[in-house]
Amino acid sequence: MKNIKRCGWATSDQLYIKYHDEEWGVPVHDDRLLFEFLILEGAQAGLSWITILKKRENYRKAFDNFNAKKIANYDSIKIENLLSNEGIIRNKLKINAAVQNAKAFLAVKKEFGNFDKYIWQFIGGHPKKNLPQSLKVIPAKSPESELMSVDLKKRGFKFVGSTICYAFMQAVGMVNDHTVDCFRSKK
Repeated sequence: MKNIKRCGWATSDQLYIKYHDEEWGVPVHDDRLLFEFLILEGAQAGLSWITILKKRENYRKAFDNFNAKKIANYDSIKIENLLSNEGIIRNKLKINAAVQNAKAFLAVKKEFGNFDKYIWQFIGGHPKKNLPQSLKVIPAKSPESELMSVDLKKRGFKFVGSTICYAFMQAVGMVNDHTVDCFRSKK
């Protein structure tokens, strides 16, 4: 796999390469994994994605494998424990947002039957393939991510700005932004 052409951001770190090759842009319809990405994208705000990838396993342990029912019931003691956990980003706003987002996530699941049905509606239920010529032309947000952000915020979600939503859409395969010269662009 050394001579394979990848997107320009996935060339140096093995963790990044593995994520690029196996996950980024692959459509996700599993509610637990969608919730995981939503929380991780919010945690990433202001940081690099590689920082989050390196802490991903720690997040899974710290946040009960992203079990929304458990997270929605975190109390002040659990939040204090998370704030002292060096394996995750120890930002009180982001940790509190994860708890709030778990509550909002469960409300959406109750209303729509599952989170997958709700979140994929923003792009009509099918992945959008952009086929960018280079990394420079990949947008930071889109009209769909704007709509998603507004609706998520209306439903009580935090750390879900349009740019975070677009990164989420890329991560879970709602948008395929692999560059045209990348081996993953056609998959």
